[in-house]
Amino acid sequence: MPAERPTIVATSGGWTRRELGGVDWAGTAHLAVHLARVPSGRAPRLTYLGTAGGDQRAWAAEVHAAGSRAGFRTTVLDLFPMPGVADPAGQLLASDVVWVGGGSVANLLAVWRVHGLDAAFRAAWEAGVVLGGVSAGSICWFQGGTTDSFGPDLRAVTDGLGLLPYGNGVHHDSEPTRRPFVQHLVGTGVLGETHCTDDGVGLVYAGTDLVEAVTEVAGKGAYVVRRDGDGVTETRLEPRLLPR
Repeated sequence: MPAERPTIVATSGGWTRRELGGVDWAGTAHLAVHLARVPSGRAPRLTYLGTAGGDQRAWAAEVHAAGSRAGFRTTVLDLFPMPGVADPAGQLLASDVVWVGGGSVANLLAVWRVHGLDAAFRAAWEAGVVLGGVSAGSICWFQGGTTDSFGPDLRAVTDGLGLLPYGNGVHHDSEPTRRPFVQHLVGTGVLGETHCTDDGVGLVYAGTDLVEAVTEVAGKGAYVVRRDGDGVTETRLEPRLLPR
């Protein structure tokens, strides 16, 4: 039973630190699983891609542990040094949710394209697999956004998968150069309308429509940045607070 419409949950969140060490899936990730409409009595099938971080094995162990505690049937799809499953496209299609981790969005896009996953992600999205992710795993679904993939100074990335016809800004409140750089890119026409998230906030898209902003942390915001004549406007969206 796939999602009702092609669905993306694009976030600057998804994880929470445990008092006992490690991490657990946070509210935006659990929302993605809910939107997948998994039949009762079956564990949600979640595929995680850590391509943007170089497929770190230690982090993969954290993902498996978090999935076990959440009751997810978790597969980590590595692409280094080679795909970890015989049919990566089939793995995506067999998932209820695909979640993409943070890191270098430029490297992520290049590696995905080498393996034909750009087309595979579109097919999975259109089939009702819920796509989600954090930071690089958010920007990748859009036309582009702001990235530190090339070094400590932010640059634009404009060759995202383009499933969503907007730009994307992440970590809008926690990295001080993000907000002004997004506004510069929109004002100069490098990016079109751009949707941004504070840390802990997610944006939910049905098809290409932004239908809801949600947050794991009270007081956080989401924003729509648009060019307005010779200037730029930033409109705050008040997210719905997710249960812990």
